[in-house]
Amino acid sequence: MLRNLIGYLDSVKARDPAPRSRAEILLYPGVWALAFHRIAHRLYRARLFFLARAVNHLARFLTGNDIHPGARIGRRFFIDHGFTVIGETAEIGDDVTLYQNVTLGGTDPANGIAGKRHPTLHDGVIVGSGAQVLGPVQVGARARVGANAVVTKNVPEGATMVGIPARQMLVDVTAYQREFVPYGTPCSDCFDPEKQKLEMLQCEVEQLQKRLAELMVERQTPRLPDADALFKDRDRA
Repeated sequence: MLRNLIGYLDSVKARDPAPRSRAEILLYPGVWALAFHRIAHRLYRARLFFLARAVNHLARFLTGNDIHPGARIGRRFFIDHGFTVIGETAEIGDDVTLYQNVTLGGTDPANGIAGKRHPTLHDGVIVGSGAQVLGPVQVGARARVGANAVVTKNVPEGATMVGIPARQMLVDVTAYQREFVPYGTPCSDCFDPEKQKLEMLQCEVEQLQKRLAELMVERQTPRLPDADALFKDRDRA
C-alpha cells in the first residue's frame, strides 16, 4: 500500500511542478477527494447507498469536488485544484488528469444507451479547466480536451479538442509528442482551426485583390492598333 501511495504521489508531481515534496501533495484537495471516493465507492458496491452518499457529501464539503460514489475511477487519477463534478455512470481510466471546474455530466438517456448517462475517459486523457464532457461519449486514450470546451460527441484516440461544440484541432508534432501537456492544449492559438480558416480566407482575398488590380491596369492602359490590321484595312480600301 505504501509503495502504491508513493507511486501515486510521484505521478502527481510529474504532472504538477508546484509541490516541493510528496508531503505537500498530501494536502491537495484532489488527492483527498479521490481517497474519499475510494471509500464511498466500496460502500456503493456493497449497496450501502446512504453511507456512500454521506461520505460523498463530506468529501464535497471538505474538498470542493463532487464525485458520485457510483463513478468508476482507475489508477493515478488526479484532480488539479478542484470544484469538479463527476456523475454516477462516469468511467475513468488510468493516468487521467482533470483541472478545475470540469464536469463529467449526464444527458437525457433517450439516446439508445440504457443506464449510461455519463462519459467514459480512457487512459491518459487530459481535460482542461472549465471543460464540460456531457453524455455517454467515449474520449479516446491520450486525448486532450482544451479549457472551456464542450464535448458532446465521441473523441478519437490522441485527438485534441477545443471550442463549443468541441472540434478537433491540428497540433504541432513537437507539442503532440510531449508526455504531458498542461490544460490539455499547447499554450498557443496558432493551431486553432478557426484561426487557420480565417488565415486561408485572408490569403485568398489578398490574391483576388491583386488579380483585380492587374485587370484594372490592363483595362485602363490604351492599346495601339495592330500594324498588320492597318495594312489589311488599307488594302481593302
